[in-house]
Amino acid sequence: MAQPKIPVSMRALVARINRKLAADDMRLKIAKGKRMRQAVGDYYVINTRINAVMYHYKDCDPADLAKELGVLRGYEKVVAE
Repeated sequence: MAQPKIPVSMRALVARINRKLAADDMRLKIAKGKRMRQAVGDYYVINTRINAVMYHYKDCDPADLAKELGVLRGYEKVVAE
């Protein structure tokens, strides 16, 4: 029998990602405004030292980034707030 997955909110997921990225002076941000979303997508990573966009995720889900960084376990799932 399959085990139920533990729900994790998007806000908690972003906080986990930011704690992991803080070691490299980076931070995941959520784009606000139509113009910003068109330029970099819904989520983007900035370097906090030079305040520049390092990576943008136009068609990427933060859950994929979290799995890649190892902050979202296999027994957890992301739920809408």
